[in-house]
Parts: sequence; structure tokens; C-alpha cells
Amino acid sequence: MLTNLLGLCLVAIGAAAVTIGPVGDLVIENKGIAPDGYLRSTTLAGGTFPGPVIVGKKGDRFKINVTNHLTDPSMLRATTIHWHGIFQNGTNAQDGGAMVSQCPIIQNASFLYDFNVFDQAGTFWYHSHYSTQYCDGLRGAFIIYDPKDPFKGLYDVDDESTIITLADWYHPVSTQHPAQPLTTLINGLGRTIKGEVNDTNTELAVVNVTKGKRYRFRLIGLSCDAPYNFTIHKHSMTIIETDGEYTHPVIADSLWVYAGQRYSVIVTANQTVDNYWIRADPLSTRGPSGFDGGRNSAILRYVGAPVREPITIGASTRPLDEDKLHAHVPKLLGRPILGGAHIVVPIRQRYHEDTKLFDINNVTFKPPSVPVLLQILNGTYEAEDLLPKGSVYTLKANSVVELQFHGLTRGGPHPFHLHGHAFYVMKNPYSEEFNWVNPVLRDTVNTGLDGNLTVIRFLTDNSGPWFLHCHIDWHIDLGLAIVFAEDPEGTKAHNKIPPSLDKMCQDFNAHNPDHQYE
Repeated sequence: MLTNLLGLCLVAIGAAAVTIGPVGDLVIENKGIAPDGYLRSTTLAGGTFPGPVIVGKKGDRFKINVTNHLTDPSMLRATTIHWHGIFQNGTNAQDGGAMVSQCPIIQNASFLYDFNVFDQAGTFWYHSHYSTQYCDGLRGAFIIYDPKDPFKGLYDVDDESTIITLADWYHPVSTQHPAQPLTTLINGLGRTIKGEVNDTNTELAVVNVTKGKRYRFRLIGLSCDAPYNFTIHKHSMTIIETDGEYTHPVIADSLWVYAGQRYSVIVTANQTVDNYWIRADPLSTRGPSGFDGGRNSAILRYVGAPVREPITIGASTRPLDEDKLHAHVPKLLGRPILGGAHIVVPIRQRYHEDTKLFDINNVTFKPPSVPVLLQILNGTYEAEDLLPKGSVYTLKANSVVELQFHGLTRGGPHPFHLHGHAFYVMKNPYSEEFNWVNPVLRDTVNTGLDGNLTVIRFLTDNSGPWFLHCHIDWHIDLGLAIVFAEDPEGTKAHNKIPPSLDKMCQDFNAHNPDHQYE
């Protein structure tokens, strides 16, 4: 592996966040970095991990020109960017899902992602949506500020310094998947397990606070796999946002952050001036848990505290009960009974030990040779005619859709993300209660284990093909996904289609650099 890194430059880790947006350039390139002391080749946006923070405000039009400068043959060399949580209403072609809304960008080519966020504001992120590429490092924060934030009076500080990213990190490249993460990186820094490097005492991220001030921390689950139990010793958190949607404030001292999920939490710096552990402990079946030697940790440091590691200890006494999360502005979709929607779709997950593949409703997702969007634009509207066969579900416009997820223990729990929408969580997997009155609104939900039922609802008000998939990135590659073709007859009229969309596919088919990994 080290021979593959000759000639690569070791980039600085832990520097101040670089920001771009709402207009800017994003270069995708290979670099050698060692955020946990282990030097490996990576795929990065802007040469950093996490990538540059993309920022803007509610109502902005974003124009991010993505250029592919990837060269390392040990990893995927085409790419896309998905803007996780952005609805792309009227701009499905900008969603970034490889072979759903576009063909990948080939080497030395560019694509201008051009979209309006309209009324959306909150905490989002971006990542490659091409096979398992984002596990090699192509992930970053995307923040949309709200000048009329209803909770603005509850906090004093909300800027790039209050973003906290949680990411699992791998030493093998993603083309050798599936792999187990070895390190938790908080804001791009962390310590790995003994035996992987000679010195495990690497730098940890520091989040600086001033006593008496109130901070809006934006927690972002950049994980490829591991969910994290997040805590800050001796500090409680007031949750005001889930996945880009405001919530009624809820107080907790720990919460689980699954791959793809985001939370905004208000933390008051009301403790003695000192250093306090920030912990992000992975589920033990999905990553090395525990805090020995400062693993799975970062530091909350008060101004005036000595520069040293914390000695604090802490145990959660008020973990988040997700049943207590409620949308800030509730809206009732459908009738208050199970199945009380226009369209009801069961989502039955299954794993096959013989093939090592997943399926949904007996069909393993395999990317089509032509993006679903282009199939629809070319006049194919019926589910039975759209590819991949059996994995595309058509939905009528202006319908309430209810998805009933049946949990799966194998490889689970599986967090599912829906493109193009936020949805109401009518029932959480570990609860027996249904909330038909004021459920939380989000775009990524944990679907639990064998025997658990999770129920969500959304309104089909955004014509186009939208991916629904497990956000454990390895599992998409193993087939745990479907596509909703929402109002296919209206897709062409509803969406702005860039002229380059067809040519991107012609270029990819002619110059696909990744045939050996298919």
C-alpha cells in the first residue's frame, strides 16, 4: 500500500475549515493523508478531509463546478456529488445519484451542479454517490443559514467553528470492500487501534468555547457505516433540528447519530473553565468502541483552560428518546391509522448468505446502464419497463405515500435515506407508539432490527426519480436500494435538464476508467 503512495503529498490535517459557496469550484483529487497516523491514498474534495464547507443562506442558488482530477488506479476514478438533504425540486438532474439521475463525471471533465435551495435551511452534507467512493474520503459539510431562524435567540455562536463531523475511517481502499472501520474521526482527526500504527497518540480535534456563551453545534454523520453515540461530558444538549428540519426543543445528554443523519444542538458553556471529553462511540458491532488512549474522542476546551487532554468522566442519564422529537410545524399526512395513505409500500430487507447480497422485496438493486432519469425523459414511464427491473416503483403525483420498513439485524440496524424529500416518522423502530399528530420530519431514519417496524410518510410533490437506500455505503453496492419514479409523466415539464446530461453518458460509456471494479 505504501508503494502506491509514492509521489502523493501529505496534506495538513486539522486546519481551519475552508468554505466555498454559494458559487465556487470543487476539485476532486487523490492525496495521501494520515488523519489517525496511518498514511493512505484517499479521494478528497478540495484536498482536505472533510472537504471544504459549502455555505449559503435560505433561498440561494448554488453553482458548484465539480472537476475530476482523479488518477489513482487503486480506487474509483469517475465521480459524482450528491447534496444530501437538498430536495432538488425541479432540478433532479443535479441530485448526483450515479445511474439514477446522471452518469458519473469522467477523469479530466467537469460538471456544473446548479440548483436552488428555495425554502430549505439547516445542516446538510455532500458526498460522492458513485459506488463506495465516499468511504475513501469524498465527504463534507453543507450549511444553509436561515436569517429568520426561529431559535436564533437561544444561541450566540453558529459558524464553521461549531460544525462537528463524525466519520468512520478505513485503512484499506474502498475497492477492497466490505471493510470494517478502524478509526473514528471527529472533524477529521482521531486515534486508531493499537497495532495499526507505531504511535497511536495522534492529534485530536479541539472545539473551543468561551464560558457563558451558547453554541449551536451542527452534528453531521459522515459515516460510511458506523452509527455513533454522541456525548459531551458534563454538558446537556438542546436539540432544535433534525436533518435540515426544525424541531420543538428537546433536552438530552446523549444521542445516536446514524450514517447520513444530522442534528443541531444548543450547548451552553456553563461549566468550570477546563477541558471536557467529546465522545462519539460507535456501535460495537460496527466499529472498535471504547475510549482507551483517546479513541473515539475530541476535546471541548474552554478559553483559558490549560492545553492538555481532559480527565473528565461521564455517563449519560438523559439519552434522547426519539419519540419525543416533534416537527416545529406539524402537518398531518393521511389518516391516523397504519396504512392510512394513498400508497402503501412495504420495504422488506433481506440478506443472502450464499451470494453475500441484500435485496428489497426480493430484488437486489443493480445500477442500470442508462440513468433512470434519462429513461423517463426518453418516454419510458411504466415500472415494469424501467430499469433496473423490479427495483423501480412508480408513484402518482400529489399522493401520500407510506413506507413500512421491516428491520434487519444482519448488517444492521440499517439507516435509510430518501432523496428528493423529507418525511414524517410515524413510528420509530424501537417503539410501539405511533405518532399521527406531530411526528418528527427528517430525511434519514434508522430502521431497526429483526421484528422492528418503522413507518414514514411523505407527499409526492417533486416529480422525478428518487433513490431510497440504506446509507451504509457498502450496502448500496450490495443491492439494498430501490428507486421511486415519482410522477414520471410530469418529469420532463417539472425539471430543468442540462444539455450536457446525454454527453456525460456518452463520455462515461466511452471512457469508463472503472471497468475492473464493476
